[in-house]
Amino acid sequence: MTNNSNNKAFRLNQKVAIITGAANGIGFATAQKFVDEGAIAIICDMNAEQVNQAVAKIQINNDIGGVEGHVMNVTDRPTIDAVVNAVIAKHGRIDVLINNAGITKDARLVNMTEEQFDAVIDVNLKGVFNCTQAVVPHMLKAGKGSIVSASSVVGLYGNFGQTNYAATKFGVVGFTMTWARELGPKGIRVNAVCPGFVETGILASMPEDVLKGMQDRSWLRRLGKPEELANVYAFLASDESSYINGIALEASGGISL
Repeated sequence: MTNNSNNKAFRLNQKVAIITGAANGIGFATAQKFVDEGAIAIICDMNAEQVNQAVAKIQINNDIGGVEGHVMNVTDRPTIDAVVNAVIAKHGRIDVLINNAGITKDARLVNMTEEQFDAVIDVNLKGVFNCTQAVVPHMLKAGKGSIVSASSVVGLYGNFGQTNYAATKFGVVGFTMTWARELGPKGIRVNAVCPGFVETGILASMPEDVLKGMQDRSWLRRLGKPEELANVYAFLASDESSYINGIALEASGGISL
């Protein structure tokens, strides 16, 4: 449903967008932003209660875009296919895919277990492959689409204690540049976002001195906010970025400077 009473131009008006890992953190902020910009946001996450809560939060006082939720594990291809098919059956298209779901299981190389390594690879890397491969045939049929995947500054520069995580985030950049070449001529843009340190639940349990160190690495001297990353996703999903394809956009407050 679209409200034009204030004559605002909604940059994602009626675009159907699947967002993974969207029950909280950056994913939830992205879903909220997309709905505010007129999109139909498909919130996908593993926990049914959290999905329902996220949908309910966005529905409060919303009269612009639309929102719905699906329980989905990005490592479970049959479930992904079922969600994609349900979205196509209801809406007839998928305009945007935001590959946001991700986990961490940190350890130094000498201490990292095979379970820790495999779990992060399965979610952060193969999960992006699974969701993109499931959605792309529908975008190809439509001759258009935008795919945006979460990498990280760790996927550009590495990070101590994050062998598995860094490998996945470097891999997402590789996916992005490869798929931009393969799909760009078909009208589908593929880009990645590389956040720095962002105020999410993942950081909540970290000691104050560690958080202070993260802040100091940014030349803005603060952590990012989920809403700031949501703004980047919205731009790359919108037609305003129609000539941007194959980039890994760093949004880190200048960590690399």
